[in-house]
Amino acid sequence: MPGDAVSIAPDNYRTVFENERLRLLEYNGGPGAKTEMHYHPDIMAYALTDGKFRFALENGQTIEAELKSGVAMFMDGHSHATENIGDTNARILLEELK
Repeated sequence: MPGDAVSIAPDNYRTVFENERLRLLEYNGGPGAKTEMHYHPDIMAYALTDGKFRFALENGQTIEAELKSGVAMFMDGHSHATENIGDTNARILLEELK
């Protein structure tokens, strides 16, 4: 299993809060920012800004997604690499469930 997002990409992820039940991360990445393959457990993402991303999954599949400010979504645990393919800085709050 790939490593943790904060240890793999400390320039893009920081821990905002953590306890025995959850961890809250902030993703911050400018245009062209890339992260190596990393793992998230079950996670809720909330877009603080608009962002456009390309996610490369472990199985080789690539997904492009556009997130709008103020929108939240839930994803099951998974590994991915990330690239900001938009033309603006993107900020996302990520609540990882333990």
